Amino acid sequence: MGEELFWHRIQFGFTVTFHYLFPQLTMGLAMILVFLKSLHLKTGRAIYGESAQFWARIFGINFALGVVTGIPLEFQFGTNWANFSSITGDLIGQSLAMEGVFAFFLESAFLGLFIYGEKRIGPKAHLCTAIALFLGSWLSGYFIIVTNAFMQHPVGHTIDADGIFRLASFSEFMLNPWAFWQYAHTMTASVVTASFVVAAVGAFWTLMGNHRDHARLSLRIGVVFGLIGSMLLAFPTGDGQGKMLAKHQPATLAAMEGLFEGGPYAELALIGQPDVENRRLENPIVVPSVLSFLAYGTFGSTVKGLNDFPEEDWPDNIELLYYSYHIMAGLGTLFILIMLIAGFLLFKHRLEKSRIMLWILMLAFPFPYIATTAGWWSAELGRQPWLVYGLLRTQEGASQNVHTGNIVFTTLGFVGMYALLSILFLYMIHREITRGPKASPGHG
Repeated sequence: MGEELFWHRIQFGFTVTFHYLFPQLTMGLAMILVFLKSLHLKTGRAIYGESAQFWARIFGINFALGVVTGIPLEFQFGTNWANFSSITGDLIGQSLAMEGVFAFFLESAFLGLFIYGEKRIGPKAHLCTAIALFLGSWLSGYFIIVTNAFMQHPVGHTIDADGIFRLASFSEFMLNPWAFWQYAHTMTASVVTASFVVAAVGAFWTLMGNHRDHARLSLRIGVVFGLIGSMLLAFPTGDGQGKMLAKHQPATLAAMEGLFEGGPYAELALIGQPDVENRRLENPIVVPSVLSFLAYGTFGSTVKGLNDFPEEDWPDNIELLYYSYHIMAGLGTLFILIMLIAGFLLFKHRLEKSRIMLWILMLAFPFPYIATTAGWWSAELGRQPWLVYGLLRTQEGASQNVHTGNIVFTTLGFVGMYALLSILFLYMIHREITRGPKASPGHG
């Protein structure tokens, strides 16, 4: 089973990582679309409506690719993780069904109205479609997060004599405290991704001398939303998520920090290389006592190290977990720095003239994608070796009758198909950015 389990995890990890490249932008853009349409309705200025229509087209392309790449994930619950689905289906089926029925259909129905229906339904109704689009995308995110939160911190359930998980409290399951902080952190990250993309396009147009008014607006929106979002990523959402981790998954926290020997006044590792065999962090640069404060609120708090837990309960890839977490945290700090500088230049009306900063903004847009990928890897690697933390081990949830050759073959098929989809996606996005916003009649 060991080899099959490895490939089950590789396939699901690859497909879910590729899929999430798309909804993280649509969820953040949904908020920006509501903002633009509100300004358009309030001021009557065509530039806001034109920008909203442009970003709606980008939204639509990402939404379509998100749907296409999300469908295989639903099937993999049956093909790769049949035991997990059988054991926990009474619970996760609730949130996954609600995601499809209430969120996905709401989002997809109103997307078409938003892109094509403005002239037919009028400005106020068009703003309502933007709000519905926003609600659909953010509800979709919540139901997915609730599913994952149960796997991280299982609540609202009972386990019968056959080992099957049963729903005991719908409200407890849906209002999982883990889901609150995970959702807040994830959705804030989606706004940061959208902000960096909007700012990057504005910087590109400015450097090229194209669509000057829309470029100026994109820069302002991207920098303001990006600065606020980046700071909220650190506090309170990141801080709240970290405290939940310290309370409910202390072994995961220790692995993320490369902390083998626990104790009070625990150090925060800024950099280092975990040596699991010798149980130490090599070449560390640390900040004394800060990990204790971040985890439990006081500098003298005791933080458990990996040596305080049975080795069979350690995350099974500590090195990858450690580096994923530090990439996420390091990039999050970089986001604040970039947006603080850009925000200062914007306030001083010097951003459009600073070619260095424009180049930084234009080239920085991949970093949020890397950070969110590293963040999800941290969450999922940190949960190992459990599918449902503390209750169901990963090896117990995998399908028993799917052989290695089948998994490898289909994984290669996904790689090839997604490579072609990537080329199509990049072509379509490049075409839209090159065309830019369509000017309304009478607007130069």
